[in-house]
Amino acid sequence: MASRLPPLNALRAFDASARQLSFTRAADELFVTQAAVSHQIKALEEYLGIKLFMRKNRSLLLTEEGQSYYLDIKEIFNSIQDATEKLLARGAKGAITVSSQASFAIQWLVPRLSAFNALHPDIDVRIKAVDQAENSLTEDVDVAIYYGRGRWANVHADKLHTEYLIPVCSPLLMQENAASGKPPLLSYDDLQHHTLLHDTSRKDWKRWFNQVGVKGANVNHGPIFSHSAMVVQAALYGQGVALAYSVLAKPDIDSGRLVCPFNDVLVSKNSYFVVCRESQKDIGKIEAFRAWLLDMVAAEQEHVEDGQIT
Repeated sequence: MASRLPPLNALRAFDASARQLSFTRAADELFVTQAAVSHQIKALEEYLGIKLFMRKNRSLLLTEEGQSYYLDIKEIFNSIQDATEKLLARGAKGAITVSSQASFAIQWLVPRLSAFNALHPDIDVRIKAVDQAENSLTEDVDVAIYYGRGRWANVHADKLHTEYLIPVCSPLLMQENAASGKPPLLSYDDLQHHTLLHDTSRKDWKRWFNQVGVKGANVNHGPIFSHSAMVVQAALYGQGVALAYSVLAKPDIDSGRLVCPFNDVLVSKNSYFVVCRESQKDIGKIEAFRAWLLDMVAAEQEHVEDGQIT
């Protein structure tokens, strides 16, 4: 036997009208017009073949059948609400899996996870390192950190910050060191005496020199690293001067292990984004992680104007 279920919208209109005993107040509650509610009630009555309401002295009253039906419908809606609240409560706890390129996870995310744990002790974060962040939002992943321009289909993406490349080095390179035979790094001209460290290619240093107006700089020397975290580590060990992504270098800059010999930066066309499925962005634990990440980055974001940190 085929199931005979009336339209859900009509049931919602009936439930609200029966509680309010007013089509006008029911319409306000449901954010629709009074005419729409009247139409839904009429359609429900025709579907059931039963009169649910009657008017008496300008008042709206339930019929005996309408009163009986309302009591049953009320219990059903309450059960649906309870089930939904239980599901959302469960979604606010448990484990959440976050995929990210290893460099972002190691340099930025992992050092800050204790702050998230303090705010949300019921949520266990699992980090999954990947070589290529895009398309890493697989079935076993709740949230991913993508790097790009935000043009991804079928996902919800929030930009974390404006990314830029900034020169960084060990503070030792800015001090007199007769043993090294290199002058302290105090001006653009001093860069010719120091090793340039490259992140994936030599193009970034070339762009940086063009931006600051230094002509004839030789960028065709110095090691190239396949991962951004490696170029930061090389700079930490005093192996040269790196053009590092600001978000990855920030922990070591804040601690004093790295310094910025110059404030001139390259603003990147790409940025980090926190990404999740559109249908899951409001699930408790996912929403909590996204909100925390966005708040953390906003608090740390430095202002860049005319190619310089201000």
